[in-house]
Amino acid sequence: MRLTSLCLLLTASLMPLVALGQAPGSQLPEGAHRETVQRACSGCHTVQMFTGRRMTRQQWGTTVSSMIGRGAKITDDEFDQIVGYLTTTFPLNEEASSGTAPSKEGKPPRRPGLMDQVGSSDKQVVDPDAAALGKTIYIAQCITCHGTHARGGSRGTDLVRSVLVLHDRYGSTVGPYLTQGHPKANPVTLTKEQVVNLSHFLHQQIGDTLRSGPYNHPLNILVGDAKAGKLYFEGAGGCTRCHSATGDMAHIASKYEPAALQQRVVFPENRAITKQGTASRQHSVTTVTVTTSSGATVTGEPSNIDDFNISLRDATGQYFSFTRSPDLKVEKNNPYAGHQALLDTYTDKDIHDVVAYLETLQ
Repeated sequence: MRLTSLCLLLTASLMPLVALGQAPGSQLPEGAHRETVQRACSGCHTVQMFTGRRMTRQQWGTTVSSMIGRGAKITDDEFDQIVGYLTTTFPLNEEASSGTAPSKEGKPPRRPGLMDQVGSSDKQVVDPDAAALGKTIYIAQCITCHGTHARGGSRGTDLVRSVLVLHDRYGSTVGPYLTQGHPKANPVTLTKEQVVNLSHFLHQQIGDTLRSGPYNHPLNILVGDAKAGKLYFEGAGGCTRCHSATGDMAHIASKYEPAALQQRVVFPENRAITKQGTASRQHSVTTVTVTTSSGATVTGEPSNIDDFNISLRDATGQYFSFTRSPDLKVEKNNPYAGHQALLDTYTDKDIHDVVAYLETLQ
C-alpha cells in the first residue's frame, strides 16, 4: 500500500512514465541508500526521470515532502535516505546526462523536459525557434503592459495565468482575441504566422514559470511587514493558541530558510529541510476516536474513512473496522486543523507578514 501510494504520487508529480510506455528503470547510479530509492520509486519510474533533474537538497526535500503531504507514507528515516541519495547523486550544480550529442553547430539539441510530458493530450509543444521570433513581437507590442516575463503589471494582466492563453493552441484563442482589437487604443495587427510565434513565446513563459522552469527557485519572499505579522500571529491568526515566540518558535529562523519557514506556516504537516540539511520530524499524526453504542472506545491512526465505514490501527498496531451508523460516534483529532482552517481565511499578505515576523525570531 505504501509503495503504491508513493509511486502514484511520483507519477502525478513528476511524469507519467508508465503512461508513456517506458519500461521501469532498475539501474540507478551507485550510492548510499540506492536500494531504498529503487524500492520506493523505481517500480513505476525509469532512471531518466531522475537523471533529467538537478536540484538542491532543499528542493529534493520539498519534492519528496510534497508527495508525503498528499498521502505517501514513508518513515522519517526513509525520507532522509531518499533525499540524501537524490541530493548526492543528482545535485543542482552538475550537468544533467542528456544522452544526446551536440549538433554540428555545437549547440546541444533541446532535450525534452518533464513539462513536455505532462498535461493535456493536446497541449502545445513549444518550438524554441518560433518562441524566439515570438519574443521579438512580444517586446515590440506587449511588454509595456504585460511585463518582461508576461506576468502582468499595473497596465496589463498576467498572461501566464490568463485562461485565454492557457486554452490557446498555436494561436487558436490569442489570434481571434487580437483581431477583435486589442488594445483598444492602438490595436495590434499581426499575421497568422506572427500570432503562432507569439503563442509559442507565451507558452514558453508558462512552462518557464512552472516547477521545472528556470524560475523554479524561491524568490525573495521576505516582502511582508514583520510588525503586522506579529499582530496577526498574536491576534487574528490565533497562532498563540498553540505556539509561542519564546517557546517552540524561539530561534526558528536560525533553523529554516524563509522558504522553508513559509512551508512550515502553510503546510506544517509537510517535512521541511533545515539550514543544517536535516529534515524536520513529524511528531503529530491525525487520529480518530471511535465510540460504539455500548460505550467502548478505540483511538488510532485511520486507515480509511468514508461515509459507510471507518478503519484504524491503534497504538499497538491492532486493526479495527466499523460500519457507520447513527449510534457510532467518530471524533477526528487533527493536530493541524488550525492551520488548515486558515487556508480559507488568510491572504497572501497575511502569510508574507507572518513569515517576515518569524524571520525576526533568530
